[in-house]
Amino acid sequence: MAKPVHRNGSLQAVSLQGFVLVGFGGDAETQALLFAVFLPLYMLTVLGNLTMITVITLDAGLHSPMYFFLKNLSFVDLCLSSVIVPNALANIFSSSKVTSFEGCATQLFLFSLLGAIEAYLLAVMAYDRFMAICSPLRYSMNMSPTTCASLVLGTFCVGCLNAIVQTSLTFQLPFCSSNHINSFFCDIPPLIKLACADTTLNELVMFGICGFIVVCTVLVIIISYGYITMTIFRMQSGSGRHVVIGAAGCIPRTPAAPRPPPASFTRNNYTDTVFF
Repeated sequence: MAKPVHRNGSLQAVSLQGFVLVGFGGDAETQALLFAVFLPLYMLTVLGNLTMITVITLDAGLHSPMYFFLKNLSFVDLCLSSVIVPNALANIFSSSKVTSFEGCATQLFLFSLLGAIEAYLLAVMAYDRFMAICSPLRYSMNMSPTTCASLVLGTFCVGCLNAIVQTSLTFQLPFCSSNHINSFFCDIPPLIKLACADTTLNELVMFGICGFIVVCTVLVIIISYGYITMTIFRMQSGSGRHVVIGAAGCIPRTPAAPRPPPASFTRNNYTDTVFF
């Protein structure tokens, strides 16, 4: 991947070797408070996901499609957190806050990859619960180990395609205004803001990809749990309803796919990014 051109205000063009992650800003006390908040949260995330993966792997009674998908979701969530949080914590007390061009591109690629995989895995988990409850007699045949592995592999392939498109479109732009990223990690909106070329095509393509991911995953989840809800209400036995509700497992949360770049990116966007 070729390095973009950075213009320093003159006619001379120089190679852009890296970016400066501005981060949250604030005084030393604010930085220390942020570190004290995010470090325990990250450690809990890592511990929780590792525990989930270990328990599901070691307990033979949990070797079912639902827990297979849950283990993969925990792995993806662990990786997604580790792509952003450790570097952000290190930059809090760093004086330079510089990240290399290759490092920034890698972080954006992994963020786009894992974010899309997580969204599609939630849709796959909803479909799995739909098959378990609405077609219980055919469940073991339809959700065989080969089918489950193929579904997970499919989410990784689609996520990889999303990451390739988003990363290549972003880093083919010439960054001429500055190399200071107004964020605590390499995200698409603040990077596009640094471009000195027309970014209309980039924004349209990214908006289309993000919209497709969100619409598809949300529709699958809503339709799957809609059928599950109707199946529960059609049951005459109260005990049967409790069994089915228990079999429904964890209701997937609304997927958070990468956002299309807004017209402007300010520090107010940090809150949205942090909660993602």
